[in-house]
Amino acid sequence: MTFDELGLSDKVLEAVKASGYDTPTPIQAQAIPQVLARRDVLGIAQTGTGKTAAFTLPMLTVLEQGRARARMPRTLILEPTRELAAQVEESFTKYGAGQKLSVALLIGGVSFGDQDMKITRGVDVLIATPGRLLDHIERGKLLLTGIEVLVIDEADRMLDMGFIPDIEKICRMVPFTRQTLFFSATMPPEIQRLTETFLHNPVRIEVARQSTTASTITQRLVASQPQDWAKRDILRGLIREAEELKNAIIFCNRKIDVQALYKSLSRHGFNVAALHGDMDQRSRMAALEAFRNGTTQLLVASDVAARGLDIPDVSHVFNFDVPHHAEDYVHRIGRTGRAGRKGAAFTIVTADDRKSLAGVEGLIKTSIEWQGPKLDELPEPEPGERRDRGGRGGRGERSGRGGERGGRDRGGRERRPSRSEVPAETEVVPTVAAEAVETETAPREKRRPERREPREEVARAPQETRGDDRRREPRRRDREDDREPTPVGFGTEIPGFLMRSTKGR
Repeated sequence: MTFDELGLSDKVLEAVKASGYDTPTPIQAQAIPQVLARRDVLGIAQTGTGKTAAFTLPMLTVLEQGRARARMPRTLILEPTRELAAQVEESFTKYGAGQKLSVALLIGGVSFGDQDMKITRGVDVLIATPGRLLDHIERGKLLLTGIEVLVIDEADRMLDMGFIPDIEKICRMVPFTRQTLFFSATMPPEIQRLTETFLHNPVRIEVARQSTTASTITQRLVASQPQDWAKRDILRGLIREAEELKNAIIFCNRKIDVQALYKSLSRHGFNVAALHGDMDQRSRMAALEAFRNGTTQLLVASDVAARGLDIPDVSHVFNFDVPHHAEDYVHRIGRTGRAGRKGAAFTIVTADDRKSLAGVEGLIKTSIEWQGPKLDELPEPEPGERRDRGGRGGRGERSGRGGERGGRDRGGRERRPSRSEVPAETEVVPTVAAEAVETETAPREKRRPERREPREEVARAPQETRGDDRRREPRRRDREDDREPTPVGFGTEIPGFLMRSTKGR
């Protein structure tokens, strides 16, 4: 089957051919005719199967007829993240090059004023994240009464990010007669309830079993000790030994781990960038664009980059942490092996990840092979090794308390030996030098009684001789000067010049 058989308009077909595509993917071949027939669609397909084009191409054909009105967009596409929204906007720009359609992007991190100007002129396609869309509605800048097509993309990601209440609120604001296109990689019970509420007799299109991974991806597990420094050592080894590594995305569970791993890889000379939710929008887009065009080879990211991002030809994916949610594993490794290409995914596993790993293998119905020794075959950690994640200190040789680093303390001064390190004969030799050594190396408890006497003398000293009291006196005088001045009189004696008579003078 070719795109010519799907019923798309001539302008859209020209744009598709100019992009170099001839054969539609299974989700596109089944969804596009149903969208053109104005049916509600429930699409379930694994990531990387072309879901974005499955609703973008027919929407462009439908929008050739009609005209947008001010503050009343004709179609609405909801995306869970800013990056996905920007990616969909790029698709409309690419495939709608021969049409005069207006597209607006409502995402966080961008000025409200610029977005209001586009909405005021009228837009055919409105692409938004739920939070920013509701902000514009509450400001009275936007009406959803003219929506003809509503698209909810990456619905399972919406669920994970807590957007389902916002989605329900938005669905109640659009007309009842709209067409709804609902796409998701997985179908948990909450998403199933949402589809039963807001879709009207939908056509269910499922091109692959739910939560399956692409057959073109080679998956491997790598066992590691639980310390972060051990995991970082293993990751660096995997990157250096990887075959045909063109670029790679490294996923972490926490944003703080993304930043720490980015700094570690930078110190070791890797060409790396970071991407996580705490970065401002300009930095996020710059990091993503640098990775897309090949300027950056490695991208350390949180799950903000796991869903739906179309980054072509990613050769490797490394999971620095096993994801807490098994569905995230499917989306993470789906960044590689796209469009029939081969890819490789490596996941670093510790003993603490056994439960999460079991959930992943249970979801994909596959046992992932181990590369190297398994967890049970790892040597037992030494007693002095830490098990915490990124705490203070580190390994024993990096501790700031002397230890094995030349016997110096945090300030670089030579460390004074403890009592246990002083030879026993040093304390018993009856010489003046030995007594001096014993005095210097004696514990603090033995020297404390000698210091108590001068401290007690200072405590018994008169207050007027203490420096602290002398320093307080000016402050007390200052406080007294702030009070009301006390009236001063002549007392019981009157000066003589006041008693003299002034008559006759």
